[in-house]
Amino acid sequence: MRLPGYDYTQPGAYFVTICVQHRKCLLGTITDGKMQLNEAGQIVIEYLNHIPQHFPSVELDAYVVMPNHIHGIIAWGVSLPGNPHPPEIVGAGSARPSQNATPFENTQNVGAGSPHPSQNNPNRINETASPSLGKIVAYFKYQSTKRINQRYNTPGTRFWQRNYYDHIIRNDPDLQRLREYIQINPMKWELDQLHPDNPSKW
Repeated sequence: MRLPGYDYTQPGAYFVTICVQHRKCLLGTITDGKMQLNEAGQIVIEYLNHIPQHFPSVELDAYVVMPNHIHGIIAWGVSLPGNPHPPEIVGAGSARPSQNATPFENTQNVGAGSPHPSQNNPNRINETASPSLGKIVAYFKYQSTKRINQRYNTPGTRFWQRNYYDHIIRNDPDLQRLREYIQINPMKWELDQLHPDNPSKW
């Protein structure tokens, strides 16, 4: 699911999808197009918001918790354009630009899908401060699973499906399209390919 040859520690913005194991609807339900979180869903929200605390260079943009998966936009080293119409959904967030970040819309090759060597690249920005997308996702999955298993007394149970899906956000229109997708996702639940009643590649 990763782009071959791409350096996932370089500054950029990424759309990430993480699914519950076996696509089970363990995070809540959708009623009248709105997500109703249960306690596990609330824990997921809590640990999504822990990401920028644990990785100070990382910004958490718009995100949504669905019954059996989450979508979110994660960025670092770039300043995402403001969203004049923030999503009115459970789990919506808006980016807070990092200090000394590069403007997203004026950046060449940042989050543009161009493979960059992962070693000895003299053009890397903030090399020592940059996390990798994989490390961020692994932190979130481990911490949220640990807390959920503590709450439900299910030690050692896998909560999240192995791996995750990512999309490298290439430009401002791409960003706005994905923000809109996140916003309307609960209203499209019955048609979602991750709905347990629908065929899916996941």
